[in-house]
Amino acid sequence: MRILVIEDDREAASWLVKGLAESGHIADHAADGEEGLAMALEGVHDVLIVDRMLPKLDGLSIIRQVREAGLKTPVLILSALGEVDERVKGLRSGGDDYLGKPYSFSELLARVEGLGRRKADAPLETRLKACDLDIDLLTRTVTRGGKPILLQPREFKLLEYLVRNAGHIVTRTMLLENVWDYHFDPQTNVIDVHISRLRAKIDKGFDEPMLQTVRGAGYMIRAS
Repeated sequence: MRILVIEDDREAASWLVKGLAESGHIADHAADGEEGLAMALEGVHDVLIVDRMLPKLDGLSIIRQVREAGLKTPVLILSALGEVDERVKGLRSGGDDYLGKPYSFSELLARVEGLGRRKADAPLETRLKACDLDIDLLTRTVTRGGKPILLQPREFKLLEYLVRNAGHIVTRTMLLENVWDYHFDPQTNVIDVHISRLRAKIDKGFDEPMLQTVRGAGYMIRAS
């Protein structure tokens, strides 16, 4: 399974990611609520592990926005707030399970794998769409207004990530980590080059540009 860990405690997050990887899963990590929400909205994860108290955006707000976006990804909430009222609040916000801190990894793993089995029955996502741009994930083809657009593998991955976050600003750091798998900035113009090539391919010949640069923030694909 692919699991997203949204946890601001670096040591705890590192322990979780390492344990999940050793158990045969792929684990991504977000260190604050805003980054966690952006990654969760990609819709590529089988389970979300969300800490209740996070900087920038709290865990329950993340879950509510994920549900409002129509995503049904199972969510395990982690929290030091273990009282019954707090657990009820978490579940009513859209969480699927609630685990109080401190916890054992074996129990967390059992709960995560149980939640993953629920998603196994969900239909496979095969298409992504933003305005008149259509991505077929099975054939890895792209069209805009019915016109085929030929993309290189990295360009396809870049566009897929942008469309999964359509209507939201995607930062350079997010692109480096999720498209190039860099967890540091290599200080190159690799993003600028690929964005320029992608823009030329998906916007050429169309009146309305799809790929926008948000000065000082990042990039965004128009959602509508």
